[in-house]
Amino acid sequence: MGLSTHVLDTMHGCPAAGMQVKLFATQGDSATLLQTLTLNHDGRTDAPLFDNASLKPGTYRLTFNVAAYFKAKGVQLPEPNFLNQVSLDFGVAHADQHYHVPLLVSPWSYSTYRGS
Repeated sequence: MGLSTHVLDTMHGCPAAGMQVKLFATQGDSATLLQTLTLNHDGRTDAPLFDNASLKPGTYRLTFNVAAYFKAKGVQLPEPNFLNQVSLDFGVAHADQHYHVPLLVSPWSYSTYRGS
């Protein structure tokens, strides 16, 4: 399965459909943009970010455009808003395994874990 992500909007209790996500490969302080995508109706990507054949060991970053998503949903956010973008830096040690990186998010908090 490679690498996948899923975002749940915990403020509204629904998938974060329409949220923009960017995937980067990282090395130290350097980040190279690999993909920009928009989450589907289920808060997921339409295909894995990487399949097992394409996923390589290394470090990566997923950046979720949280403020724009909640503003598009009509949430009144203060300026500056508490969360603008959420960036998750993570490592892939075993490219033959599935790495699922879910995000649970509201305008004021987030949580993540390595899913299955």
